[in-house]
Amino acid sequence: MYSEQDHLLAKKLLDHSVSIQKGENVLIQLIGLNGVELARALVEEARKRDAVPFLELQDTDIQRTLVEQGDEAFWKTQTEVDQLPLMKQMDAFIGIRASENIYETSEVDKKAFKAYSAHFLKPVHFNQRVNHTKWCVLRYPSPAFAMNARMTTRSFTKFYYDACLLDYDKLRKAMIPLEERLRAGKEIRLKGEGTDISFFIEGQEWVSCYGTRNIPDGELFSSPILDSVNGHITYAPSVYQGKPFEKVKLYVKDGVVRDFESSNLNALEEILNTDEGARRFGEFSFGTNPVIKEPMYDILFDEKIYGSNHLTLGQDYEIAPNGNKSAVHWDLVCIGADVYLDGELIREGRRFIPDDLKGLNPENLI
Repeated sequence: MYSEQDHLLAKKLLDHSVSIQKGENVLIQLIGLNGVELARALVEEARKRDAVPFLELQDTDIQRTLVEQGDEAFWKTQTEVDQLPLMKQMDAFIGIRASENIYETSEVDKKAFKAYSAHFLKPVHFNQRVNHTKWCVLRYPSPAFAMNARMTTRSFTKFYYDACLLDYDKLRKAMIPLEERLRAGKEIRLKGEGTDISFFIEGQEWVSCYGTRNIPDGELFSSPILDSVNGHITYAPSVYQGKPFEKVKLYVKDGVVRDFESSNLNALEEILNTDEGARRFGEFSFGTNPVIKEPMYDILFDEKIYGSNHLTLGQDYEIAPNGNKSAVHWDLVCIGADVYLDGELIREGRRFIPDDLKGLNPENLI
């Protein structure tokens, strides 16, 4: 039997995140069997709402084998025969990432990952699911997850549900003044330790995220004008394609990464060489979740860290486009840089300064 917390989370996911309606199809995808209690709760709650749940269970070890051994033809077949036709019939998608080991795919080679990304992830998820369903993606707590966060399992579990079950209506209202300023703005500059980078945003679309795409949530995103990014930026520790990066620093000119430093230099170079768009930026975002304070090697949490920004390598989002296309979408996070909007300091370190933005400081959201 699922816990009361899973029951509350399932209701929030269905009612708030994907706003499920009677008769709608919802694909519940569970990667890693650790999260089966939440999947059970979602199925039960979906049926209570007369929705039609479809359940997809994936074992992480089997999935790693498929990614390792799959080639372009294999993933095209998976996409065209099964996954894309299924996704096209879905009104909603809830993806639960419950892997016990975030490094499970760390030994998959570049060629195999490129085939998987270009011929499965991009058509099924980036193109179809992201643009044509009501979707939400989340992690599920585990002792391994707690270890990456450097917390006890009990403390981490409490932290997890506190972050996921945040009052998103309150957060949404607090985001409105920042969104209004950004829509009227022209240029953003981030300046902090190891970071001094600027780019133009005039005319770009901005999207407030308050639990309708990710759980936990708390970001406000857009994309930089493609060739306007100049300077250098240093990011917090990250994991991408199962590979750890303790340090990533990028040097950018006219929107293109020209040089870079990293604790995992060869892996970073491989990612940047994936395609032309991998050296450009497809997203910029503010992180605003007051519960999430430090990086924990999980981007669904790390990109929401309050007082952070992510300037994302690779694919843009159709909802806030800048024309960048890539098989890569890597949300790298910069924490605590000062933020200037058209020359005005709007966030000093991790705290917003103008009176109309102070509602986004943690003490006003919890």
